[in-house]
Amino acid sequence: MLLALMQANARVLDVDANCAALDAAARAAAAAGAAVLVTPELFPVGYAPLRLRAELDPSQLPAIRETLRGIARRHGIGLVYSVPAVTDGGSWHITSTLVDGSGAELLTYAKVHLFGDDERAAFSPAEARPAVVDFNGFRTSMVICYDVEFPETVRAAALGGAELLLVPTALAHGFETVPKVLLRARALESQVTIAYANHSGTEDGCEFLGRSVIAGPDGTLLATAGPGTELLYAEVDPDAARKARDVVPYLRERRPELYRSWGI
Repeated sequence: MLLALMQANARVLDVDANCAALDAAARAAAAAGAAVLVTPELFPVGYAPLRLRAELDPSQLPAIRETLRGIARRHGIGLVYSVPAVTDGGSWHITSTLVDGSGAELLTYAKVHLFGDDERAAFSPAEARPAVVDFNGFRTSMVICYDVEFPETVRAAALGGAELLLVPTALAHGFETVPKVLLRARALESQVTIAYANHSGTEDGCEFLGRSVIAGPDGTLLATAGPGTELLYAEVDPDAARKARDVVPYLRERRPELYRSWGI
């Protein structure tokens, strides 16, 4: 399966412009034969937690989601998008959604680990573990940005059967070791392919790193982006996770009862 990652600079609260950029990326990815396009965290609305909470009308969210489903349908490509969601109780979450090429929703996830004062002021952390679905022959799951930096989150997806982990992110400059080192380690230790799609440029004063990554379940770097706008591609072998787990059976040889006796 061919994976595509969109790395781009969003315009804060300019939904039309951001969706137009996303539509163009989906068109190009579909033409290249990609089965799914992964887009950055909160890209349709721009990454600006405090402004989103103060200025974004939640009543607009269903229409934004329908626009995004329409993009997937129009180009016949799976799509991972990330937008805010508001619960019945009024809590705001950062979410990601996977839809297939018909626009049907396959999977949703709400961010568990919030990063920084602005995110914690604007959003509430979720608690549900990453779910896993079948997508194009891959057992597929999602987490968002900071979540992937915690081994427990990725391991929970892997223990649920995930072979492919799709990760919208908003990683700023100053955290270069995340795509260089940590993403490959997470992929290797839980033996999953990780597709990590970041912003580029500056949004609401935050300068983003770019450097999106696709890492294989043996820790191999399958593809990496530069700092600017880019579509990143990698072919993923449906047997890659099984092969890695046969060579070194990390998941089978865990000793969870022992770890609990250690207090972890």
